[in-house]
Amino acid sequence: MILWRLFYTFLKIGIFTFGGGYAMIALIQNEVVEKNGWMTAQEFTDIVATSQITPGPVGINTATYAGYTAVVNAGYSSSLGVVGAFLASFAVVLLPFILTLIVSRLLLKHKDHPLVAATLSVLRLAIVGLIAAAALLLLTPENFGTPNTSLLQFVASCVLFVAVFIASYKFKISPILLILLSGVVGLCLYL
Repeated sequence: MILWRLFYTFLKIGIFTFGGGYAMIALIQNEVVEKNGWMTAQEFTDIVATSQITPGPVGINTATYAGYTAVVNAGYSSSLGVVGAFLASFAVVLLPFILTLIVSRLLLKHKDHPLVAATLSVLRLAIVGLIAAAALLLLTPENFGTPNTSLLQFVASCVLFVAVFIASYKFKISPILLILLSGVVGLCLYL
């Protein structure tokens, strides 16, 4: 049944993800779109966008929406979709929570050991790679369009992407303000 597969899938995602929610996005996309075919790439992109603008950790929000969408897309009722959302959210945090409890005690005891320091430095590099993979995952025709289908959408998307990147990286403008301004630009362009 899909609920068991959903629980197992997000349990795996939770235990093998280091670096937080953004690092988790690439793994979730691989599991729910590529491997299991529970949703389309466009649906997943919409889920990630919604997860970023709703309160809470982006990884858990993505798991919640993906769990709901997977169950509903499989032909089950929306009330069973809520169960799927709960199971995916619970599964994605269960093993990391238990592991964090165990590891935090050990890290406090052995934090100055050279092997621990070396392991953490390697994990930092892996986390940067996973976050970069999540960013590249969203650079798709579903998000930007293509010059062949809509030149205006493609150019506007690229300009907006570069402008928001520069505003965020160089000028340290608040992400909330950038999201609001991007929404206004989108409304003006597409209405």
